Amino acid sequence: MSTGTGREHETLRLAVDLVVLTVREHALQVLLIHRGNQPFLGQPALPGGFLRRHEDLAGAAVRELGEETGLDGSMLHLEQFAAYSDPGRDPRGRVVSVAHLAIMPDLPLPIAGSDARDAGWLPVTRVRGTLAFDHDRILDDAVEHARARLEHTTLATAFCAAEFTIGDLRDVYEVVWGVTLDPRNFSRKVMHTDGFVEPTGAKRIPAVGRPAALYRAGAAIVLNPPILRSSAT
Repeated sequence: MSTGTGREHETLRLAVDLVVLTVREHALQVLLIHRGNQPFLGQPALPGGFLRRHEDLAGAAVRELGEETGLDGSMLHLEQFAAYSDPGRDPRGRVVSVAHLAIMPDLPLPIAGSDARDAGWLPVTRVRGTLAFDHDRILDDAVEHARARLEHTTLATAFCAAEFTIGDLRDVYEVVWGVTLDPRNFSRKVMHTDGFVEPTGAKRIPAVGRPAALYRAGAAIVLNPPILRSSAT
């Protein structure tokens, strides 16, 4: 009941949404479900759900990913990047969502579960404008966040397998940024950035062409100097 003081408190529910990105088939792809319940029955959406009692946000994100897609999020790169609180964003009532960005190497197809009809990877460019709730906005914000993080951190290695070539790493930058990079210039920048990658001593032997040295993620988290989009092409 209103007290007339203008200080009424809103009753709300807290949720998590996950933007899980991967580089798959030379495209930036996002993990989506098709909703099995109302609202937006049958419409594509980001994985996510409500926070449970005695659960923190990261725990809720990992649980929801497992329940809706069958993927284990406990070992993923997972970070919060924004909160969404528009009063009309969810027709069920006042719901505030804390969005998480998760990065995966190219993995097998997920398996739908709980309130999801199905789950799968789709190119980001194909799904914009089709998602339930405000998930189009969340996806756009997550992609831009990932693009910016590639400039200043070693996030690109989270898209790669445990061992990768410099060409694999360059492909991540090209796909996420949507640009074409000069191979020699990119390789020089990577090798001159302390702690970005470290050699494994092994090589990948292709069916055609020259062997390529394999690397793993180095100890660095921040790139110094950064690899900037404005100077990368």
